[in-house]
Formats: sequence, structure tokens, C-alpha cells
Amino acid sequence: GLGSCFSFSIPFDIAEKASFIQQQNVPQTLNPACAHIRVLVAEDNKANQLVIQNLFKHIGLKIDIANNGIQAVEMVKHRSYDIVFMDISMPKMDGKQATQAIRELEKENGRKVQIVALTAHAMDGDSEGILAAGLDDYLTKPLRKSLIHERIMKNMPAAVAPLQCEGEDLQATG
Repeated sequence: GLGSCFSFSIPFDIAEKASFIQQQNVPQTLNPACAHIRVLVAEDNKANQLVIQNLFKHIGLKIDIANNGIQAVEMVKHRSYDIVFMDISMPKMDGKQATQAIRELEKENGRKVQIVALTAHAMDGDSEGILAAGLDDYLTKPLRKSLIHERIMKNMPAAVAPLQCEGEDLQATG
């Protein structure tokens, strides 16, 4: 056949203002005192690296990027990080293997870094496998700024007071 053609109309009123849009109660940036937080992101995909760099830039943090698990382990070996965001699926050494290698390094140096998995695989049961591999938490892709901010605040050094959002103004809580 020739196919079919359908049409329909849906009557809507034009909104006066965007009152239906919910504002997320998440600060757009971190407290300037948080700028010293050391963040490592292990991600092999160049496009994802650019997106992640942009997300962290808008939060107010500079990050180091490892292109694979081997590089992530080397970077942790030579620099102290407060939090590591670790892609699970990477060539050469995946995120679970890299995390296990980092956990071995921690036995030698006595310092534990929080490692948050970044994964596109969010099936039931995946979280148990991720956590069993030694990762502390996980985020699913695509990443959202509010969830990255939440993980950073959760793993913030104790000396830095988190921020609360009141209307348009950010207020320190500590």
C-alpha cells in the first residue's frame, strides 16, 4: 500500500507563566571553600569526558580525568583524592578492577577514598555487583548535576560546611 495519514488536535490553554515547572532545591555551585576538593573522574569516552567536565565546571570544581582504569590507579597512587567517579566499562582495566587495585593501595597507605561508579547499566541486581566490587556508591548515565552535587556533598571533607538553597540565595549550614 500507499500508507495512511492521520491527524488530530488537542486543545490546550496557553499558560500565563511557567508555574508548573518545579525548581530543584539544589545549589548551582558549591561553597567556594569547597574548590580545593580533589576529584578524579575515570572515563574512557571523550564525549562523556567533555560532558562531565562541563557538569563539574558548573558546580565549581576542577577535575582530573583518567582515560582508563590503569591510568586511574596510577593517578590515585601519586595524588590524594577526596572522591573518584569511576566508569565501570573501560578498556584495559574496567572500573571494578581499578577499584579493587585502589583498595589494595589503601591497605598500604591507610587512606580510603570514596569511589562512585558511573554506569549505563542500571538493571536490577547491578548495584549489588558494583558495591560488592568495593565501590561505595553508583550513578547511572546520563548523569544529572543534582546527583553529582549530592554525591560530592555526601563525601565532602568534614571541615567544609554544605550549602542549603533558600529561594535564590545560597546559605551555609555550618
